[in-house]
Amino acid sequence: MKSVFLPHYTTAGLLRMTFPSMVMLVFTSIYGVVDGFFVSNFAGKTGFTAVNFIMPVLMILGSLGFMFGTGGGALIAKSMGEGDSARADRLFSMVVWVSAAGAMVLAVLGVTLLPALAAALGAEGEMLSLCVRYGRIILVALPAYVLQFEFQCLFATAGKPKLGLYVTVAAGLTNILLDALFVGVRGWGVEGAAAATALSQCVGGVLPLVYFARPNSSALRLGPPSMDARALAQVCLNGSSELMSNISMSVVGMLYNLQLLRYAGEDGVAAYGVLMYLGMIFQAIFIGYAVGVAPAISFHYGAQNHTELHSLLKKSLLLVGAAAVGMFAAAWLLAAPLARLFVGYDGTLAEMTVRAFSIFSFSFLFSGFAIFGSSFFTALNNGPVSAAISFLRTMVFQVAAVLLLPLLFELDGIWLSITAAECMAVLVTVFFLRTQQRRYQY
Repeated sequence: MKSVFLPHYTTAGLLRMTFPSMVMLVFTSIYGVVDGFFVSNFAGKTGFTAVNFIMPVLMILGSLGFMFGTGGGALIAKSMGEGDSARADRLFSMVVWVSAAGAMVLAVLGVTLLPALAAALGAEGEMLSLCVRYGRIILVALPAYVLQFEFQCLFATAGKPKLGLYVTVAAGLTNILLDALFVGVRGWGVEGAAAATALSQCVGGVLPLVYFARPNSSALRLGPPSMDARALAQVCLNGSSELMSNISMSVVGMLYNLQLLRYAGEDGVAAYGVLMYLGMIFQAIFIGYAVGVAPAISFHYGAQNHTELHSLLKKSLLLVGAAAVGMFAAAWLLAAPLARLFVGYDGTLAEMTVRAFSIFSFSFLFSGFAIFGSSFFTALNNGPVSAAISFLRTMVFQVAAVLLLPLLFELDGIWLSITAAECMAVLVTVFFLRTQQRRYQY
């Protein structure tokens, strides 16, 4: 089979290869934001707060898809670089079926334990009820949610990033239209938003399953389950950084919510929800680029093409730097209109959100480098280093910052915490890139 990867990538070639993945992740973030928009404007502030309060729990469960997608994609692309396409298909099939089975187990546990978990995190009264009603509907579709995240990574590995984009657009339009119908027209509140999201996830997770199970023109074909315990362990190790990153971000999100309840009440949680929605859109560009370029890195690592590895790293760092400056400028200029879009009905909350996003926007100058650095080592099948970067970035540095900075700067310290953590993560990324250079010869 002809390779789907080029022997050498120019800067323009890199952008062509990664652009569908970037648009795909941005679009995924945008249609997630649509939930927040409709809930905030049609179901009220308490419903919006409840959705943002329980969302980290749901993201932890869904992160299984990122682990198998990135970790599996790295090993699959490495096998393709070594010329073993049959093993690549076996690995692909194993990753898909194991992740789907795991998601079913997590869905059952999640539906059962969600009320106790939401209460333990501090939700009570009406907010507790809304958290449970929203979360349980989402959890019913968890297997599709996991597969959707997973295929967003694996479409690039299969050499079909544009097809992945089309599926994501279809899922996104489904979510947007159903949000407008269920929440805006029918007035079903958080349950309507959850149903719209769950159905859109079925589109994003099931359509790729059908495509890869049939004869297709991609580099991969889904077959019957084929277990390889050693390869599965390698997949999990490779993807441990993405799993750790998503779990850590969700756990830290819970901590942010607790700190904000202390310093600013429900308004603080609502403002943080807007930041997270908008931050997902901006950071999706970095994540999309990392997802799009990772299979090429894994392929050339498997092919032992060290010169191209060096070229991919150098060009990627330059592109990430240029994007960082552009996104910081855009975030700074758009802070006020974007805040009003979500919470313009409450002047005090809107003012808090504008200030928060203005401070938060500085984080975009740094976050892309750590995101790419972690993904780079995942692509090299070095899960421990990738996990170390992700764990330090999303757990250690952010926890320390959100606990300590509010003591000095009160509420502003919470908004500043993410930027401080991203700065430290860049230093860690540089350290690992330097110390691992001789080993991988990039």
